[in-house]
Amino acid sequence: MQKTRIVLADDHPIVLGGLRHLIEAEDDLEIVGEAKSGLAALDLIRETSPDVAVVDISMPGLNGIALARRVAAECPATRVLVLTFHEDRAYVSQARLAGVCGYVLKRSAAESLISGIRAVRTGGFFLDSAIPEQVLEPRLLRGRKPQAGKPEVTDREAEVIKLVALGFTNKEIATQLEVGVKSVETYRARATEKLGFRSRADIVRFASAQGWLANG
Repeated sequence: MQKTRIVLADDHPIVLGGLRHLIEAEDDLEIVGEAKSGLAALDLIRETSPDVAVVDISMPGLNGIALARRVAAECPATRVLVLTFHEDRAYVSQARLAGVCGYVLKRSAAESLISGIRAVRTGGFFLDSAIPEQVLEPRLLRGRKPQAGKPEVTDREAEVIKLVALGFTNKEIATQLEVGVKSVETYRARATEKLGFRSRADIVRFASAQGWLANG
């Protein structure tokens, strides 16, 4: 029997140990390496070419979304499954656009992780069944109007907000739009002020409500 080869990446040793215990209990799965940061995980994936990479969505250096994007580009045979506390469907959409093949909540990893690994290994997309059907607050943003007396966002401001929601850094956005980083910062600041946003989570919810994060 050919075993599914797995890389684990999480910056919390206790979580990493728990994941290891779950996987080692299965005869058809084997761990070929472990990492405690996104950059270390990327190096390990390049070296070992695992079938599946199980990664924390929040890691130092390179988060799980950015890591998935790099893996999709550099190691397309490796399928990425992310672990997270986030139940917001906007994050799910963001993950899918980055090339993530499985999305498992940490609180239900004991029940869902192994099924998720097997599902993504065979080419499917796995979404943790513990994610509520309705987790977005529709109050925010569908058809949201700009603050009184302020103009609507420009096309370029909307472009920047969309790319922020998709997980790109200001530097990456600047490269993609062929403008300076300072310009990106200005567009982002103007748009967030006009729309009354206070955090990146607001941006992600807005982008989801606009359909910018829809898959395919």
